[in-house]
Amino acid sequence: MSDIEEFQRRITGALERAGQAIDQLSTTPSEGGDTAALSAELEAERTANAQLEERVRAIKEKQETTLARLETEVAELRESVQTRDAEVQRLASVNAELRNSNTALRDANAKGVGDADAVNASMASELESLRAQQANDRSEIDEILSTLDEALKEA
Repeated sequence: MSDIEEFQRRITGALERAGQAIDQLSTTPSEGGDTAALSAELEAERTANAQLEERVRAIKEKQETTLARLETEVAELRESVQTRDAEVQRLASVNAELRNSNTALRDANAKGVGDADAVNASMASELESLRAQQANDRSEIDEILSTLDEALKEA
């Protein structure tokens, strides 16, 4: 931002000098050499002004492009966090179900009663827990690969 302010300050200064030169031309009788020198100085100031305006425009475009890229990255990160949060919640839910099934299985074993339904429920819960953990791991791997891919493209 300080670059833009510096360019604006320089442009303003150039315009003031050009205005002073024009005022001086209108108040002093024209002499062939002075008019030519002042006209040349005025043209030089206009050229400098145009160059500064072009630099300001280029900086502004670069800032807008960078801002758009950052906004896109933030949106992608938010989406990734939401997906990750849903996977973590699913994993927590499945693990709670697994703990409940294991508790029921332990209780049945403590009573000396083999409960096939409890064993099946426990095994199904454990299988679902493993699947949820695998999905979570896969999501982490995909995120890492995506980050590495972007880093390699930039390099």
